[in-house]
Amino acid sequence: MTAPLGRASGAGLGPAVARTGLLEAVAHRIILSQGWVRAAIAIAAGACGALAMPPFGLFPALVVSLCIAVWLIDGAAIGGSGRRTVWVCAGIGWAWGFGFFTAGLWWLGAAFLVEADQFAWALPLGVVGLPAVLALFFAAGFAAARLIWSRGAGRIAALAFGLAAAEWLRGHVLTGFPWNTLGMALGGNLWTMQAASLVGLYGLTLLAVLIAAAPATLATGATPRGRFGPVLAAIVALAGLAAYGAGRVPAAPDPTVAGVRLRLIQPNIPQDDKFGSENRERIVSKYLELSDRALSPDRTGIADVTHLIWPESAFPFLVQRDPEALGRIGAALPAGTQLITGAARVRELPEGERLTRENAVFFNAILTIGAGGRFGEIYDKVHLVPFGEYLPGPLDALLRALGLRQFVSIPGGFTAGDRAGQRILAVPGLPPVAATICYEAIFPGAILPPEPSEGAPAVPGLILNLTNDAWFGDTPGPRQHFAQARLRAVEEGLPLVRDANSGISAVVDAHGRIVASLPLGVEGVLDASLPARLPGRTLYTSFGDLPFGTGLVACLLIALAARRRP
Repeated sequence: MTAPLGRASGAGLGPAVARTGLLEAVAHRIILSQGWVRAAIAIAAGACGALAMPPFGLFPALVVSLCIAVWLIDGAAIGGSGRRTVWVCAGIGWAWGFGFFTAGLWWLGAAFLVEADQFAWALPLGVVGLPAVLALFFAAGFAAARLIWSRGAGRIAALAFGLAAAEWLRGHVLTGFPWNTLGMALGGNLWTMQAASLVGLYGLTLLAVLIAAAPATLATGATPRGRFGPVLAAIVALAGLAAYGAGRVPAAPDPTVAGVRLRLIQPNIPQDDKFGSENRERIVSKYLELSDRALSPDRTGIADVTHLIWPESAFPFLVQRDPEALGRIGAALPAGTQLITGAARVRELPEGERLTRENAVFFNAILTIGAGGRFGEIYDKVHLVPFGEYLPGPLDALLRALGLRQFVSIPGGFTAGDRAGQRILAVPGLPPVAATICYEAIFPGAILPPEPSEGAPAVPGLILNLTNDAWFGDTPGPRQHFAQARLRAVEEGLPLVRDANSGISAVVDAHGRIVASLPLGVEGVLDASLPARLPGRTLYTSFGDLPFGTGLVACLLIALAARRRP
């Protein structure tokens, strides 16, 4: 560079480096940027990083994004080691995060337009307000990185520590929202996603930041080793991840579970029609027609499948309290065929007590129904979507007084199922089922109950995910949702069976390979066998986030050691 950039309190960039190329020139301008120019660069860099997330999967975009983040913190570090530079880095991190979340979550606005007469006014709260709040986590991550910042490769470990810790917090604080966690930049590729079986999503996040931020040293290293050493290490790490994944994924398909013939129904019913009672008959008829549709000589209809699966919230009414509809469904099911369906359900009342608006408690549930309309086991969704399925408790009364309600047209919203009572479903003819509804599948480590219920099998044979992404139309949202659910199969070593109202419905094996699928936005029927689970347990299933925590501590120690060097 043309001038020394300072080493205040060991936090600068070391000796001046001659500006000999375009990369050095770009880095120099970014490092010396101030005010609104620096904020604009941070927002643009964050937005660029969103292109590394599914469905785009452009990992080089994260490289560009995080290298700029390193240079922006470098520029803030020139000012010294006081509190001011920490606050400056927090501001940079907020701007970076705002760009990242706005570019990655803009599609949430589609949900506000489904019932535009009621919710369109609140569209800015979802498209701009939510990114502004989520960006606070990256503000904290950048500030934490600045506190342990140094020159050379040590600052790459500092950034990895700060951002990975921030992402873990984002996945847990206030019910958590780990959507588009940075590790998905590696979690969308079949080979690199295999490391999730060892370290989970947050471990992938730590690796993604270490690898993607390393090229920043090409423009700021004081020696050839300082320039190229971190980059070579990143290349080796990325190649190692790919090699591990290639070796872990077998060439042959996974074996299948004998005697299981699945049929997934994707009705593609527009969300604005979904809960209209006037559409009751049409919707039930559509499900039954699709369920009995002939697709091949050995799948001539419902009689040739063992398990029929319908998506989340399949009915615009309470099927458990509708004898006519339940009778039609029960009559259509042959003996030995089980229907697994999403449905709103109401808590049963003591005999003689009449259901009223005041005593009704509603759940977003998975129901199992056999021939004759007999109900089997039930799973009530535990992890509800704030503002989508309920209004957060402390704000509920205030928000309703202002005329607000949750998106789902359920009086009072849904009630969460009992976490302590969550269990693995025992469905006749299937291995034990780890049930999830909608975005419950985006939470790593939360697929299985913390402790098996009494009498329930401890080891599941598949992950079931019923969802309804019709709220978001043909946008990146449903594709991101599927990619995150797919990664759970790799983490847990379990196949995934996912049925979505408007797509993407799929059967995924325990290595994350898509066995069969229906694309987004089409009506269809998907027949498939059930892949077997992997023998034993993955490292992640056994130890959870312990490997990630170990890596996080290692990055902290590396950053602190680098900071102490003269």
